Amino acid sequence: MAMGVDIAFGHRCKSRRSRASRHLGRVIKMPFRIDYDFLSRSPSRELKAATLTDADNMPCSVRANDPNRLEMTDLPTPDYYRYPWVAIESVTRTPQGGVLVVWPDGQQLECHPLWLRENCPGPGGIDPRSKENDLDVQDLDISTKISDAFLDAGALAVEFTPEARHASFHPGWLRHVADGLHHPFSLLPTPKPWTSHDLQIPPTHDGPSVLEDDDAMAAWLHDLLETGLARLTCLPLESQVVGLVGSRIGALRDSNFGVTWPVSVDLDPNSTANTNARLPAHSDLPSRETPPGFQLLHCLENTVSGGQSTMTDGLAVINYLQAKEPDVFRCLTTLEWTFFNRDANHDHRWTGPVVDKGDGRIPWTFRAFHPVRGFPAMSQHEIGDSYQSLQRLGEIANSAEFQIRYEFEPGDLIAFDNRRIMHGRESFDSSEGTRQLWGTYLDADEVYSRVRVLRRAITSQEQSLGLSNIMEDEDE
Repeated sequence: MAMGVDIAFGHRCKSRRSRASRHLGRVIKMPFRIDYDFLSRSPSRELKAATLTDADNMPCSVRANDPNRLEMTDLPTPDYYRYPWVAIESVTRTPQGGVLVVWPDGQQLECHPLWLRENCPGPGGIDPRSKENDLDVQDLDISTKISDAFLDAGALAVEFTPEARHASFHPGWLRHVADGLHHPFSLLPTPKPWTSHDLQIPPTHDGPSVLEDDDAMAAWLHDLLETGLARLTCLPLESQVVGLVGSRIGALRDSNFGVTWPVSVDLDPNSTANTNARLPAHSDLPSRETPPGFQLLHCLENTVSGGQSTMTDGLAVINYLQAKEPDVFRCLTTLEWTFFNRDANHDHRWTGPVVDKGDGRIPWTFRAFHPVRGFPAMSQHEIGDSYQSLQRLGEIANSAEFQIRYEFEPGDLIAFDNRRIMHGRESFDSSEGTRQLWGTYLDADEVYSRVRVLRRAITSQEQSLGLSNIMEDEDE
């Protein structure tokens, strides 16, 4: 697919200036007690991660000669983040040969010697170019211990034995591990379940701004992860736009429909979506081992009567069922079906429950699409219960209490979590006009990665601005 197409963004919309410019002139000071909460909120919110407080939680000033001040040093870290210089207060060796580091606010981190050795900066550890570990575990001496540990301007410095190697570790990097910010979902917005009482239309953002400005992209993706869906408006009416928007996030996911694909009424449809029939609340491609994480749909033309788009938050539905109808919840999450797509040239199949809880480390996955639900993978006496539970799921998911309905206008693009949000549409009269959409899929990993990188860029910029202002204050 050609991505180097020139597209004009002049119609109906005004570009926004970068939110980062609003942070100019702000003085940022390093915290003893770090509030990382801003990383999981909209980037337009106030930065809270650089507020210095004393033991009584009162603001303090920081001088240039204070080792605890915000400082971007040359001390390398095993990644591309820039961490505040969160000086360690004390370090002691442990009986296991590791160290226990303690910060002034009482936060602690016990570090195993083998883990620290693997993360040593430089040859035989973390390559400064790739930021990856070049030490094969087969070459790691399992008897490695820390023979000495001390503080160097607030950083952790250690000596390893029997290798006799010295290494220093950035205290801000260690602190982010102590605070659990290295976990996959720690830097992402927390999903907020909703019903039609909470949300009537998708969170909406200016499309051209998202295509051109990273701050606008970050705000849009924040709403997408928090709510499960987010809309763009004012986009050009060109078929390649959905691919351009998706590629701004990450790699597009191919399928038997193509990398990008049309949704319109076909005389010989390869999917129920390519008809004018009503589509109840459903998720796409449940016949795959891992269904696509996110879907983008862009409206190019819509002159038909009917065809309203619908969205239902699966999280809200499953929370309700778990609390109010546990038998239905049990059937949906434990009784399995084999899903397969009917296609002349493809045969994708996967067996799983309609609502897959995963293993606790991945989000819920809804496999809710009756056209590709094929064979019950359960005992005969359970099949009737499964059908009743499927009917109840459909009744709730398509109810006015849980489902929102809205018009899909030309130039609009809706992005949604395909494993959480059940989407659909009302039937429409295709003889009265045309309804043409273009869509694409992305894996959830691509969206999560993009959000982390955008937050990293925004926070690094704000930290740099803060350090510059601190230095200017000290020079005056």
